[in-house]
Amino acid sequence: MKKNGVFNSQIAGVIADMGHFDTLSIGDAGMPVPPGTKKIDLAVTKGMPSFMAVLQNVLSELQIQRVFLAEEIKTNNPALLKQIQNLIDVEIVFIPHEQMKKDLGTTKAFIRTGEMTSYANIILESGVIF
Repeated sequence: MKKNGVFNSQIAGVIADMGHFDTLSIGDAGMPVPPGTKKIDLAVTKGMPSFMAVLQNVLSELQIQRVFLAEEIKTNNPALLKQIQNLIDVEIVFIPHEQMKKDLGTTKAFIRTGEMTSYANIILESGVIF
């Protein structure tokens, strides 16, 4: 058994399979996932697990170089935006929410959380450790 990090075997497998520039998405319970995109459903009930808890866990193992957030998070969920900004130290690219929904079609997987707040979605772009 692993001692720490990502215990979910599906998420751990996706992280292990990531290459430079590959993307992985984490989002709220309401985000529509395109057909063909692997969905890892962690939602248990409203708010569990939270978006931030899952993001923190994934970042404990995944090297990122850039993230994508919906432009709408700035006005519709500024508290969550601040939490994300405090957690990461890479470039944040803001894109329209409609574009984010389309971009989910090219991610390795979408991790669905129990989050129930607006625009709690992120696309993580994998970096390299060397």
